[in-house]
Amino acid sequence: MSKTELVEYVAKKANLTKADAGRALDAVLEGISTGLKKEGKVTLVGFGTFSAKKRAAREGINPLTKEPLKIPAKTVASFKAGSKLKDKLN
Repeated sequence: MSKTELVEYVAKKANLTKADAGRALDAVLEGISTGLKKEGKVTLVGFGTFSAKKRAAREGINPLTKEPLKIPAKTVASFKAGSKLKDKLN
């Protein structure tokens, strides 16, 4: 499902205009991003938990030249599905 399809779905289910649903979805995504940056974790009970994890620097290999290269440390987003989401997928 693309973002456009999700906006259309939300608009239909919540009886909103597509513009309002788009703004609401953008606000939710911005809130999740802000929460990850500030606190490192956003929990939506029953749906899942978004968390920010630090990935250490490591050595890698360029697949084209086979030369070793250094991959810098960085913070990545992670998601763990909650119980209600897992149940809906089965």
